[in-house]
Amino acid sequence: MRAGIHYIIAVILLIIYGGQVCPFLESLSINTLAAVIALWLLLAFISRMKFVKTTIENAEAQTRAVRQFFLETGIFCSAGLAMTFFNMIVFGFPISSGLKLFVGCSTLGFFAAADLALARDYKVAEELNKKGDALDLLPRFFSLTRKFTIFATILSVVTSIVLILVIIHDLDWIRQLPANTNLSSASIGIIKEISFILIVLLSFTTNLIFSYTRNLKFYFGRQTSVLEEVAGGKLDGHVPITTSDEFGVIAHYTNQMISGLRERTRQLQQTQDVTILTLASLAETRDNETGQHIIRTQNYVLILAQNLKYHPKFRNYLDETSIDLLFKSAPLHDIGKVGIQDNILLKPGSLTREEFEEMKKHTVYGSDALLAAEARLGKNSFLHFAREIACSHHEKWDGSGYPEGLKGEDIPVSGRLMALGDVYDALISKRVYKKAFSHEKAYSIIIEGKGTHFDPDVVDAFIKCEEDFKHIADRNRDRT
Repeated sequence: MRAGIHYIIAVILLIIYGGQVCPFLESLSINTLAAVIALWLLLAFISRMKFVKTTIENAEAQTRAVRQFFLETGIFCSAGLAMTFFNMIVFGFPISSGLKLFVGCSTLGFFAAADLALARDYKVAEELNKKGDALDLLPRFFSLTRKFTIFATILSVVTSIVLILVIIHDLDWIRQLPANTNLSSASIGIIKEISFILIVLLSFTTNLIFSYTRNLKFYFGRQTSVLEEVAGGKLDGHVPITTSDEFGVIAHYTNQMISGLRERTRQLQQTQDVTILTLASLAETRDNETGQHIIRTQNYVLILAQNLKYHPKFRNYLDETSIDLLFKSAPLHDIGKVGIQDNILLKPGSLTREEFEEMKKHTVYGSDALLAAEARLGKNSFLHFAREIACSHHEKWDGSGYPEGLKGEDIPVSGRLMALGDVYDALISKRVYKKAFSHEKAYSIIIEGKGTHFDPDVVDAFIKCEEDFKHIADRNRDRT
């Protein structure tokens, strides 16, 4: 359709203005002139449809736009030559008349070819983007500066030639005017003629600018959106390589940068996760609890958080990022136990009042250690969550917990989730001073603690995901 519009415009302009430039064409009747021009451009349009399929659509993606440009230019020039020879043979016109017609067809062909090449570029970019494919960058490519230089040069030459032909025609016309002719009227006619030419050229140029702007908007839009995602921490974006020029190079190196950041981030996350589990496991080796306790409790926290993320009281806190950080930081809830003396931490029986007071300090030891790390490393969401959990997982909803005696919603959400998960796991686990409780017994104790020990909303979530708790406990049970 876009090509058809260009050919129709070409027919109209050549019919209207061909005779204004060439007196020989002007000698033909309007019907004859229209028939000749329309016939040859129709034949050119029909032939181009065949060539488009064979030489462009089956070609490699990076060559289609260039092929489109040369094909369209070649077809228009061929149509101009065909009309030249036809007029010479049929009407006996001189070669000078044919050259003027050839220049007109070539000029219109240049604008049509440039526009259709840009449209092809855009179509290729869309196809590659939808498929997730990319062009292979060539070692040497046709740079944008060269494209602009060539385009500007051709545009200047074409405009100059057209204007020179018009001026030559008008000078001949003035010389042929009778001596008593009013030259002011002739001057107005010449100004209108040149203005018409300039308006036509300006319209074609403006159309090319809009076409190129559309392509630029696509290239820059995708590039900008991906970089915005990277700035926001999302590293799964990809800039489609849809041109073999500077834009393609920028997209290529942007993708390499994202890939490198993604790999570095993956390595850092793996290192962080391994470090967390190692520290937590070391803490657990000094305790009566087992390493499976770490895995079970962090999965309890994860299940509770996922069940509460749409709750009105929690949805502003429990987004996907926060839930992931809660899951990863949960193993450090008892990291402060490394500061507790062995005779208290490993005591095989009940603790005395003084010993229990010392044991409660593990929340402070853990919080202080993570606070020191946070102060050293700067603002860090992971350490913030870990510190919250380490400090507040023994706080109680009614304010009777420790170490700060926080009450209700003053207790961080992370601590409320960890409190329930930690107590449930302690109840179903065997210790030297007690037997393991059944799930049913642990369940009833949790329910009894609703509104006193535990956040009522967290208990409601526990009730909904009771079966998940059972599966987690069974899948990660202690090996004896």
